[in-house]
Amino acid sequence: MMQYDVVVIGSGPGGYVAAIRCAQLGMKTAIIEKYSTFGGTCLNVGCIPSKALLDSSEHYHNALHNFSAHGILLKDLKPDLKQMIKRKDEVVQQNTAGITFLFKKNKITSYQGLGSFVDKNTIKVSKSDGNSENITSTNVIIATGSKPVILPFINVDGHRVITSTEALNLQEIPKHLILIGGGVIGLELGSVYARLGSKVTVVEYGDSIISTMDKTLSKELQKSLTKLGMDFLLNHQVTGAEAKSKKAIVSVQNSKGEKLSLEGDYCLVATGRVAYTTGLGLENIGIQVEERGKKITVSDTLETTVKGVYAIGDVVRGAMLAHKAEDEGIFVAEVIAGQKPHINYHLIPGVVYTWPEVASVGYTEEALKEKGVKYKSGSFPFKASGRAKASMDTDGLIKVLADADTDEILGVHMIGPRAADMIAEAVVAMEFRASAEDIARICHAHPTYTEAFKEASLAATANRAIHI
Repeated sequence: MMQYDVVVIGSGPGGYVAAIRCAQLGMKTAIIEKYSTFGGTCLNVGCIPSKALLDSSEHYHNALHNFSAHGILLKDLKPDLKQMIKRKDEVVQQNTAGITFLFKKNKITSYQGLGSFVDKNTIKVSKSDGNSENITSTNVIIATGSKPVILPFINVDGHRVITSTEALNLQEIPKHLILIGGGVIGLELGSVYARLGSKVTVVEYGDSIISTMDKTLSKELQKSLTKLGMDFLLNHQVTGAEAKSKKAIVSVQNSKGEKLSLEGDYCLVATGRVAYTTGLGLENIGIQVEERGKKITVSDTLETTVKGVYAIGDVVRGAMLAHKAEDEGIFVAEVIAGQKPHINYHLIPGVVYTWPEVASVGYTEEALKEKGVKYKSGSFPFKASGRAKASMDTDGLIKVLADADTDEILGVHMIGPRAADMIAEAVVAMEFRASAEDIARICHAHPTYTEAFKEASLAATANRAIHI
């Protein structure tokens, strides 16, 4: 029986990063993955493939609608979905192969199969061929991620009523895609097919899309996606969804109780994700799991209720984000090594990879009002940005929230071109407790999109913005 210092169960962003960091710190490390490729949901059926399709569809949309304004004339333009899917698959393969290389480079032993606890130091690896073997470890890190939430009254058949996994591999562009849920995953994939010509109807139970973000971002994103051709039914409850012949039928009722039946050729169910702990045998060692959300209970060091067993990423409290899982993987590896690492959960950015992109960090305006914090706000629209005008990306704005007395930045909320990249400047600034005045006095290259952050910071300091 092989003995390790650390065994990681799950090779998604949290798991593979944890394994690499453990190996860097000199620990004998193994990783267990039940699927045939490494990378978990993110690399195989999540972050990476969805971004590949988002980029492909954005190129097509620009070619169709914007190239002529740039003096680029095209004839007989049409999308080739099969080629887009093929390119997406190649991107996935490149990334998963990269993890295999990193495991070999760092001398990490990998096992293919389902890992489950025999006892707190013994893991059974059940292989796809029916065989199994046991390995032992001083420490274990659970990094098994999450799976889509499927509501009991929705009949997902994987063909017409689908999840995000199937949406990444459609063989035709939907004529009408009904999207259940106005969150990040659904809106990203919905925007892919809207760009390619699909009618997309979004059914959202709440009164806004991307409801965990600042309301300003929600309103601005809905405006942009409406211009793209997407329809929104807010304050509507889905009461059923099923496949009939080559159609998807979705039953809906509004806040007044009025019933409506929607018919499309596909229905994408994107109602969130739930921690995935099935088959781990947690009950064998007494690990506590929350009834709601099925998340594993952990301490401040991410140790479970069983000493030497840790959990990270989507299976524990907090946002279900790949970069949060990665940071937690590094954190746990360093805790095991006896170091004193730190994660500032308040400054983990959230991003929506539509176009315009949406990014946010820190407190929303609604949260500050609820907490009774006195703040000042400054914003700057991209329609006033020279760089945005040059690239024809004038939708959106940047909003900066700062403490009314100290001027410390409390939140930054962006919707606009390359917001996913620009948010990093805000994270760095807030990590060092910068003030809006600090950002306003830092020289930003011209012309760049990041000048909008400077202008919003100027606006937050006594309305000093220059270009509005």
